[in-house]
Amino acid sequence: MPRVIPGRMTATTQEPFVLFLIGMRINNVFALHRWLPVFAAMPRMLREVHINRDLGFRSYQMWLSRTLILVQYWESSEKLIAYAKASNEDHLPAWRAFNKAARKSRAVGIWHETYVIDPGKTENVYANMPAFGFGKVGNLEPATGGRKTASERLGS
Repeated sequence: MPRVIPGRMTATTQEPFVLFLIGMRINNVFALHRWLPVFAAMPRMLREVHINRDLGFRSYQMWLSRTLILVQYWESSEKLIAYAKASNEDHLPAWRAFNKAARKSRAVGIWHETYVIDPGKTENVYANMPAFGFGKVGNLEPATGGRKTASERLGS
């Protein structure tokens, strides 16, 4: 179990980064043969980007429900797009398989959103939490002094 960091912390960075949200939605829970292959593709890709850190992947958090959500952190949009298009990586074959299967059934849907974030354009706080979300990627510091409130953390 991850170690809980006592007190209020905030994560900062001096580098731009990419917040990438990706997931799938089970539209027909009974069509297991349609959505299970889509679900099974994600662990392979996560393992691949964890092992090959030069691809630009930094960290992720995942939530499971009818709509699976992964919040991912990447070094740059260029590295994220390069990974998505690389014919020698796991993503492109999975993407092609999904597109082929999607023509046959609407049992599963997928989605993603990409946000490029400049330094100083984020605000976060973690109270009595293990390193979580951007806190696993940025520099964790006490949320005190000029970092005590959300407006101070945003430089407002």
